[in-house]
Amino acid sequence: MTMRERIVSGKLFTDYCEGLPEDRLNCKMYMTAFNESKPDNLKLRQELMNKLFGKEIKVWIEPPFYCCYGTNITIGDGSYINFNCNFVDDGKIIIGKKVMFGPTVTIATVGHPIRPDMREYMYAQPVVIEDNCWIGAGTIICPGVTIGENSVIGAGSVITKDVPKSSVAVGNPCRVIREIDEHDMKYYYKDNEITDEDLLEEARLRG
Repeated sequence: MTMRERIVSGKLFTDYCEGLPEDRLNCKMYMTAFNESKPDNLKLRQELMNKLFGKEIKVWIEPPFYCCYGTNITIGDGSYINFNCNFVDDGKIIIGKKVMFGPTVTIATVGHPIRPDMREYMYAQPVVIEDNCWIGAGTIICPGVTIGENSVIGAGSVITKDVPKSSVAVGNPCRVIREIDEHDMKYYYKDNEITDEDLLEEARLRG
């Protein structure tokens, strides 16, 4: 299994090999050029968006826009992304058609083990936002979440669980609910176990 395959499969990974740093650098170059482009040069902006995402897209993005790779993001036609949105796309981000994003929305596909000595590692879980959703300003969407079609997410929400289609969902569930425990020392995400064999494979790929 390659490091890229580990990322897709949800295993622990680091991102220092297999051309991943170079891919991120290319993304930063296109992203910087897009964010610094003149608002009346729509042709250039479209060309830069196509290069950033690695495919032709038909969406409107207000700069500044930030992402890690770009090529891990799929956006359906007619979607709108307001300014200062941040898409952490080590994992796949799949956005449907006619999805509206308010400003300063964060989509994070990546997490780290809660176990303190394991936090150099990451795991990725895809985020899916289906057609015709409206994501309010300042929303944070956490790894592994699916938001069903036609749903509305209120501003400032922190989405940690799937949202059914045609729903209005609001709020921040952030609160202290437990201490770090023995389960965190053994598992890095749900029932995904930390094993010596798995860590040795990751270390070998890192080189």
